[in-house]
Amino acid sequence: MPAAQRIDAIGARIGVMQRVDAIDALRGLAMVWMTVFHFCFDLQHFGYTQQDFYADPFWTWQRTAIVSLFLFCAGLGQGMAVRQGQGWGRFWRRWRLVAGCALLVTAASYGMFPRSFVYFGVLHGMAVMLIVARLTAGWGRWLWLLGALAIASKFMAAHVLSGSSLAPLFDGRALNWLGWITRKPFTEDYVPVFPWLGVMWWGVAASGWLQRRRPRWLLRPLAAGPAALALLGRWSLSYYMLHQLVLMGLLIAYGRLQAV
Repeated sequence: MPAAQRIDAIGARIGVMQRVDAIDALRGLAMVWMTVFHFCFDLQHFGYTQQDFYADPFWTWQRTAIVSLFLFCAGLGQGMAVRQGQGWGRFWRRWRLVAGCALLVTAASYGMFPRSFVYFGVLHGMAVMLIVARLTAGWGRWLWLLGALAIASKFMAAHVLSGSSLAPLFDGRALNWLGWITRKPFTEDYVPVFPWLGVMWWGVAASGWLQRRRPRWLLRPLAAGPAALALLGRWSLSYYMLHQLVLMGLLIAYGRLQAV
């Protein structure tokens, strides 16, 4: 069988797959990195270290990279789901879980950080962006350009709005979830639609490219380490909701043992 036909056959197999291990492994890597980051943050929160997670580039750039990887994987997943023919019913069932968990994050963060609680963090942003990604998943290569424009719009808006009478409107909580701001709001997690929708759009576009040009990359068997990451990636939402409870619980228990 010619190489092109073999690739087409592999692509057809992808169409009936429920999960793609390579994407799950990449998502699992993001979860592990996030866990290390949050553990370091928790050490600082409980006074074991002195770090500036809000201004030190060492930490702020890591946060940007982690969120980017997480949203890129979400875009990859949406692209694969559309290719597999996932219906809107299944999409909305998953979406309700994401939106519900976002509300739980808001409630929990308000209890811990009432002045800087999370009102539009990564799950809130995902709930909005997933709908947009689903509606535009069929736009093909245009998503590369749209992603670039979405990212650029954040910086363009900051330049245009700076000193403008409209700046307070877009900086206020009613509209700052869009991301077209001149100053960052005081909140523990902030993932607005722009520029982050651009990263998710790139994930959807990359999914289409992989299915057309490199389908064998998606079917390649994983070694033991990546396979473990793939297992974690399949349970990313549950892990995300529980990992901080475990980390903080362990540090609280350690602190009490030290006080005995």
